[in-house]
Amino acid sequence: MNKTFFSLLLALAASPAAFAQQPAPAPAEQKTIVLKPGDMQVQARPAANRPDRAPVYPGGEQALGLFFLQNINYPAAAKAKQLSGVVLVNATVNADGSVTNPVVAKSLSPECDAEAQRVVTLMSGWQPAMRRGRPLPVLIQLPVPFGGAGEMTVEQTRRLPLNKQKQKH
Repeated sequence: MNKTFFSLLLALAASPAAFAQQPAPAPAEQKTIVLKPGDMQVQARPAANRPDRAPVYPGGEQALGLFFLQNINYPAAAKAKQLSGVVLVNATVNADGSVTNPVVAKSLSPECDAEAQRVVTLMSGWQPAMRRGRPLPVLIQLPVPFGGAGEMTVEQTRRLPLNKQKQKH
């Protein structure tokens, strides 16, 4: 009896119907890797597609902000709605320093998204990412500001004229 029970149990365990069929997991979405010059490290055995140096806009972040300020046409529909914020755009900086394939990663409004894509395609002159001394194309993510979202305020201390400073002391 034990042999019969054991062989029945073994037959059930071996049959594919005994196990619940689960669908194969869907491939995980690829996440955008944001490369920043300060976050990069030289590795002893880096991956074949990882650059040693991130792409750099000529003049750095301040020049990039000025480029957006000079080239963005704030859409009338967004202005009427008083929209303010950032559109995140993924794009490829090619080995020749050009920027192609802009895709909106974080939307603000359809009008702002279209304008952000338009402005990103105007960019050129990037110093491309480098891998072992050779330029290579990489995906970057650019925050494109709208409606004052990218404005910086600088606090200045108010100084009294020199003759009034002497009178105070």
